[in-house]
Amino acid sequence: NMKQLKQLQAMPLDEKIKTSLEVIRCWYEAWDGEVYISFSGGKDSTVLLHLIRSIYPDVPAVFCNTGLEYPEIIKFVKSIENVKAIKPKMNFRKVLKHYGYPVISKENADKIYEIRTTKSKKLLHKRLHGDGSRASTGRLPFKWRYLLNAPFKISGRCCDVMKKRPFQQYEKETGKKMFLGNMISDSRLREQQYKRSGCNVFDAKRQGSKPMSLWNTEDVWEYINKYAVKYSSIYDKGYKTTGCAFCMFGIHLEQKTTGTNRFILMKKTHPKLWNYCINTLGIGKIMNYIKIPYEDKQYTLF
Repeated sequence: NMKQLKQLQAMPLDEKIKTSLEVIRCWYEAWDGEVYISFSGGKDSTVLLHLIRSIYPDVPAVFCNTGLEYPEIIKFVKSIENVKAIKPKMNFRKVLKHYGYPVISKENADKIYEIRTTKSKKLLHKRLHGDGSRASTGRLPFKWRYLLNAPFKISGRCCDVMKKRPFQQYEKETGKKMFLGNMISDSRLREQQYKRSGCNVFDAKRQGSKPMSLWNTEDVWEYINKYAVKYSSIYDKGYKTTGCAFCMFGIHLEQKTTGTNRFILMKKTHPKLWNYCINTLGIGKIMNYIKIPYEDKQYTLF
């Protein structure tokens, strides 16, 4: 239940480390060591890699290069031993054109995509009106309904095509099972997944272990400082999220809580990459539509 979950999340770091190492051992032994680390070069998976290799130094890491990672991430990934790089079959320009742009959150972007494309009346009803429960689970929140009229495609599918599928392909070829650095403090979706199946998922379509489920961002930085873990220099430039450079998930929250966002920062730190995202990939028109600035001194019409 919720109360127990909050208590577990409030454990001190040492307890969390112990718990995580238990989860790691259990997963490693269950698959006779035929496991790998899903490694993005970001802080969470960097800590995960450090945790796992502190007891199993030979576990390989696998990095999926979508083609639009920050250069500091690529450089950092190359500095780590025993990392295999894999690539998606479809490039991001095709993905954006075919499925649509990643905006708001994976959950809501997928709901918008389904409302616009589904042939199923039942699914359409669920996405617009919920499942009949008091919480109206499954429906697109009213505050995002205006996006249904947006003059561009929206979906959360780029994650599936550009990250999930290449890893699934790798698993099929090697038979290895993944460790993932997800934390339930990141999103409601991850919290729901944890409530359903805990850290080690044996029985879903896709098996995986998430030893850091109960951690939060403060724990990650505390661990990095405590064990002097090397991490990507992108964080020293002010970035909080380091996934694909064009991703807009959570940007409205970033803007609301900090008064600025990753694209404004990108114009200063990576002007070429910024120009590519905003103009070539068309992120600018989306940011205008959701009324969030992507450069300083930009007057938004609130």
